[in-house]
Amino acid sequence: MQISDFDYHLPDQLIAQFPPETRGASRLLHVDGSQRADLQFTDLPQLLQPGDVLVFNDTKVIKARLFGEKASGGKIEALIERVLGEHQALAHIKASKAPKPGNVLHFNGGFSAQMTERQGDLFRLDFSNSHASHPDLTVLDILEQSGLLPLPPYITHVPDIEDAKRYQTVYARDPGAVAAPTAGLHFTDQLLTQLREMGVQTHFLTLHVGAGTFMPVRVDDISEHVMHHERYRIPAATQAAIREAKAQGKRVIAVGTTSLRALEASSQQGLLAEPEGDTNIFIKPGYQFKVVDRLITNFHLPKSTLLMLVAAFAGYETMRAAYEHAVANEYRFFSYGDSMLLEPHQRSHRI
Repeated sequence: MQISDFDYHLPDQLIAQFPPETRGASRLLHVDGSQRADLQFTDLPQLLQPGDVLVFNDTKVIKARLFGEKASGGKIEALIERVLGEHQALAHIKASKAPKPGNVLHFNGGFSAQMTERQGDLFRLDFSNSHASHPDLTVLDILEQSGLLPLPPYITHVPDIEDAKRYQTVYARDPGAVAAPTAGLHFTDQLLTQLREMGVQTHFLTLHVGAGTFMPVRVDDISEHVMHHERYRIPAATQAAIREAKAQGKRVIAVGTTSLRALEASSQQGLLAEPEGDTNIFIKPGYQFKVVDRLITNFHLPKSTLLMLVAAFAGYETMRAAYEHAVANEYRFFSYGDSMLLEPHQRSHRI
């Protein structure tokens, strides 16, 4: 398939620049083949059954964007892609000239880092002894003190206190993502309690979303696209719940494309055979799903790999019709926008 197959017209006014006034006060489009129902997200419990297993990504967005200058005085912007340890990180860097190994970068707040090596499009930064008065600060400490929340490029305002709360799920607990798992932004503590009380299971995994999720596809033939890597971990309790659900014929529902990618990546050689690792799995039309039975997701950018994933799950024509419906009915799009509950166009392949 060609990248043009995943283009669609989206009026700018439908790109949500801010979250709804109240968390969870968003719309829900239920898509089942040619059938579509316009609902509210608070209607979700009516679409679930006791024994269903909802799988959430509990990653926490870090303040990954740093500004500063090189020793020469040239301005730089760093976006941390992955924290590698207490004092090491991989980053995207914008500068008039790319830093070379050994160069020291000075960031706002009095912190510094040495660029030690280039890894493809990324730069490895060493924050050891980055502040004279506080030499033991970790990368996460430095980001919390001096970084900015990395809102997506299509959100045009400077991140504020409200974004710090709302561009984060209520169950976020493992810091490391540079983008929110946005399907989870609709869930409130009250809704999670309601679901548990009706017998729906809620379990968690961790996939730290990288900046690569916003990287454009630069090839016409999508089969030539190479995905970015992201690290995931599926705890034992989540594994057990999924295995039991599959054995009993219950449904596994991924909350967000990141949860889906982790579950499917872990099951390429058997159900959850690799519960932890790095993945660059590229899910596009033709992919045979192995774990996930339903998907809760937001609306995704034209020509994006996430739109291709949705097309693989719900069916290409179903996806196109659903997006046309969403535009015509003025749903709000992207990270702060509305949501969909997708039924599969094929049933999960039992491993």
